[in-house]
Amino acid sequence: MRLYHPVIIAVFLIFNLTVGCSPPQATQSLVSVSIFVDGETIDITVPAGSSTQSAIDEANISVGALDLVEPPVYSILNDNEEIRVIRVREDFSVEQETVPYEKQILKTESLSDQEQLLAQSGVTGTREITYRYLYHDSELVSKDPVKSVVIQEAVPEIVMVGVQTPFSPVDIPGRIVYLLGGNAWLMEETTANRRPLINTGDMDGRIFSISEDTTWLLFTRRSEDEGIINTLWAASLDTDPPQLFDLDVENVIHFADWVPGSNNNRVAFSTVEPRATAPGWQANNDLNILTFSTSGWVSQWEEMIEVNAGGIYGWWGTNFLWGPDGEEMAYARPDGVGLVDFENGTFNPLLDIIPLQTGADWAWVPGINWSSDGKTLFTVNHLPHEGSENPEESPIFVVSAIPIADGMPIDIVPQTGMFAYPTASPIRIPASGEQAHEIAYLQAVFPMQSENSRYRITVMDRDASNPVVIFPDQGEPGIDPQQVIWSPASATESDDFYIAVIHQGNIWLIDSSNQSPPVQVTGDGLITRMDWQLTDS
Repeated sequence: MRLYHPVIIAVFLIFNLTVGCSPPQATQSLVSVSIFVDGETIDITVPAGSSTQSAIDEANISVGALDLVEPPVYSILNDNEEIRVIRVREDFSVEQETVPYEKQILKTESLSDQEQLLAQSGVTGTREITYRYLYHDSELVSKDPVKSVVIQEAVPEIVMVGVQTPFSPVDIPGRIVYLLGGNAWLMEETTANRRPLINTGDMDGRIFSISEDTTWLLFTRRSEDEGIINTLWAASLDTDPPQLFDLDVENVIHFADWVPGSNNNRVAFSTVEPRATAPGWQANNDLNILTFSTSGWVSQWEEMIEVNAGGIYGWWGTNFLWGPDGEEMAYARPDGVGLVDFENGTFNPLLDIIPLQTGADWAWVPGINWSSDGKTLFTVNHLPHEGSENPEESPIFVVSAIPIADGMPIDIVPQTGMFAYPTASPIRIPASGEQAHEIAYLQAVFPMQSENSRYRITVMDRDASNPVVIFPDQGEPGIDPQQVIWSPASATESDDFYIAVIHQGNIWLIDSSNQSPPVQVTGDGLITRMDWQLTDS
């Protein structure tokens, strides 16, 4: 018989009593979760009280910034919960859409009553729209536009319908050609005798010049081709309908004109290079001459001035103007006025001008005009403003005369505004027998804000004496800036000259002597350019 020590027996009894009295140990509860993602189902268990995010982490599922989770990641899961992870993807696409053109009907007195004419062909525009495509698990759920840019504006179709004219006819010397709704029209001998010349509907008005004998018209047409702003054309006005000639010249903005004394088959012109940024071009400041024939042949260009920077703000461009005899040519650019040196292919400055800092996507170029005898060049000078820190911001503009013989500019009219456009009349021979001419210029209504001001026509003697405002009357709206045109011969009852001006889209004839009231001769409100020459007959 084995005997146990009393101490061992006591320990054994205490241990059994302790174990027998302890409650059963509890196990932590779990919940079952099914996760649907990427076309699969993942079944896992997570501790009760876990969130959706915890279950996704447990299953090692990555969730993108755009992905959707249902229920939300912060939700507490129940047993047998279903979680759905939706893969979200977005794509962007740029699509072009056609912008339809509008149809407009305009009444005009240029046609006989109820006669119709397609004045401008309609052209659809183009709009680029950026769309956002949203996909849920590769299934498209939405397509929304997020950006829209008009690439090309639609051009409205304009149909003109004739109405009876309310204006009395006026006799005129020679021919007036004018641009109305993208088409060329002609008045001859009287303002009642008018007819359409060219009905292409796409003339842009950049160039619009009738030849000295009025038998040809030089003009530009809008181009629909990418990288081409416009194209240069000539039309023979002695054929019915006029015969059109493509001169194979593109991108003419500032200058093209007939070479004087060339029998209307030589044309001088300057070009630009199209740009996507404002103003839409970079000027070449060049000067070229071409010859063409009625058979359609066009010569190679004769380069008179090669492509050049054009001085300060030369990106805008240079204007040119033939002298009366065709021997001299003047130029004007933002920083000066002078003569073209054909022999050396350079510019000979006569007047250095402080270039105007416009702070915009355009540059100011002074208007230039010759006296009828070719002895004087008229222009506008930009002077510094007393107290102004930056002379280029000065609002001071004056009319200046530059005698070609000595080349010393003379400021003859102060504070006219930047768009004065001085223009000399044809030579008249008064009773004294001495040749004389007058000068018309535009006077800004608000000279210190001449960029945005309207203007009034003022006529003065060639020595700048006796200035008289002749149009419009005080209290009436001024005219938009433009180069007014003198009639090529005397035309009024007092044997004075008319001044033709476009006011509110219509042609007005103004008696330069101010002896008779102004005469409105059109009522369409759509005229944008005109030219006036005397016929040989």
